[in-house]
Amino acid sequence: MGASLNQGGTTFRVWAPFASQVYVAGDFNDWSTTSDPLCSENNGYWSVDVLGASVGQQYKYAIAYQNQPLVWRNDPYAHSMTQKSGTLNSLIASSDEPYATPGYAAPSWNDLVIYEMHIGSFIFDPASLRKQGSFTAAIGKLDYLLDLGINAVEVMAISEFDGDVSWGYNPAYIFAIEDEYGGPDGFRNFVNEAHKRGIAVILDVVYNHLGFPCDDMWQFDGWSENEKGGIYFYNDGRSTTAWGETRLDYGRSEVRQYLCDNALRWLEERFVDGLRWDSVGSIRNINDQNNDPDHDIPDGWSLMQSINSQIKQRQPWKISIAEDLKDNEWITKEVGSGGAGFDAQWDAGYLWTLRNTLIVSDDNSRDMYAIRDLITQRYNNNAFERVIYTESHDADANGESRLPEMISPGNAGNYYAKKRSTLGAALLFTSPGIPMIFMGQEFLESGYFQTNPQELDWSKATTYSGILQLYRDLIHLRRNWFNTTRGLHGQHVNVYHINNQWKVIAFHRWDQGGNGDDVVVILNFANIGYTGYTIGFPQSGRWRVRFNSDWNGYSSDFQNWNSYDTEVSDSSYDGMPCSGKIDFGPYSAVILSQD
Repeated sequence: MGASLNQGGTTFRVWAPFASQVYVAGDFNDWSTTSDPLCSENNGYWSVDVLGASVGQQYKYAIAYQNQPLVWRNDPYAHSMTQKSGTLNSLIASSDEPYATPGYAAPSWNDLVIYEMHIGSFIFDPASLRKQGSFTAAIGKLDYLLDLGINAVEVMAISEFDGDVSWGYNPAYIFAIEDEYGGPDGFRNFVNEAHKRGIAVILDVVYNHLGFPCDDMWQFDGWSENEKGGIYFYNDGRSTTAWGETRLDYGRSEVRQYLCDNALRWLEERFVDGLRWDSVGSIRNINDQNNDPDHDIPDGWSLMQSINSQIKQRQPWKISIAEDLKDNEWITKEVGSGGAGFDAQWDAGYLWTLRNTLIVSDDNSRDMYAIRDLITQRYNNNAFERVIYTESHDADANGESRLPEMISPGNAGNYYAKKRSTLGAALLFTSPGIPMIFMGQEFLESGYFQTNPQELDWSKATTYSGILQLYRDLIHLRRNWFNTTRGLHGQHVNVYHINNQWKVIAFHRWDQGGNGDDVVVILNFANIGYTGYTIGFPQSGRWRVRFNSDWNGYSSDFQNWNSYDTEVSDSSYDGMPCSGKIDFGPYSAVILSQD
């Protein structure tokens, strides 16, 4: 489909079932609407070989429908687009655009630490067209992410969108890469440079709708019903989404193939390591709801099953993540059991329970039993079927702000914002699941995530260098860099100590168990420290403090509470076989393990 190079020229192929004739016009024929007619394949598809059509040349389809004037349409399968001529045109892209990075292997899923990134505002590029974000500028920060310990970046949607400024969730052409960011060549280089550093690239894809009015995709070949979108969209009540009348028609085999081709192109030809699907609830239900059978879309469910099945058959090591946000375990059940077949899903319950616990100012309002439930929650008895987070592009916008800002509005760098947001980070990186942070979270970026690109305030990486070090230390422990915290890679968790009066909670993480594996995490959600606090442990001996969030090296106003290594005796406590005493500061976390 689309424009494919051949010896001496290019083959153009397009789906336009209601067209009476299709022409391709471009730089190669002086934009003639008659020189290169496509031949009907008698199945809704049209194709032609055009001698001399070459890489970098612009083109469009001119489509005749009934007795109407010709309509100009960009190629739905265009791999590259440009606005250099003043209008958006498709480009013939190089056939050797993608390539693999020698020696690269994706991280295992239980080792993933994800960094969500918006290319348009992560870091600005003075050399770019609008002097906003680009793939080239983002490449310049990959070593920073590597030093932080990040081994996966999740790139917010980059398909060509309508207009020049966007989060990316209003795509018009899902095969083309946004020209403002650097197009396909820029993305290829970004993926390659990330892979050189062992950093996986997970890409957001949007299959629940196209951005209204979605440019030339609307009534693509002239046909429509009920004044709706035509061949690529539902033309009845199923078209309605929260973003416009542009829900794709999952019942049409050609549209299903279009979406499947897109997913596989990102994975197999552009070498991303996984996909994060935007709002799959809007694919499976008209109203994006659970338990609403009257508005379910069975074709949407089967589409997700089909694409996920093909990914597992062809590249099973690549991860498919759903943004469903309803804690529905069927999203990550295997297709053979009737599930949608995703490998993991964003855990909205974790997000909002933890955020609300940290934001409230009254310590008495914090519920340690709710914290216990979010630590132990999992889908289908698999800890790594959930992506856990305290910030994201959605959570930090739409009437909300970044977590430190929500804790201390207008003063996101004060003591309480630092203490409680980093307490949340400590829980994030020690809870079972795949942890994710949003860009700038690691240095207390404030305010809210804006629609108009606003570059991260990179000066805060210096101002709050201690907080940045705190995140670095947590990530390194989560990934077991020092062979002392393997349990954070494991499935197992036991929340064995809940003191709802004093707002203290403790849990045990382990993989196989034993020295270097067992991890004990203690979190204090109160604005008071404790001395000689008795806690249970899984085995006796010397337990070393690997992390103390109250260390004043992280921030000069932290109290540097003396959370020392402790000798654990065989005296049982908390239902654990052993016990020991430890000190910890207000709003603080302590992580312990044995050598």
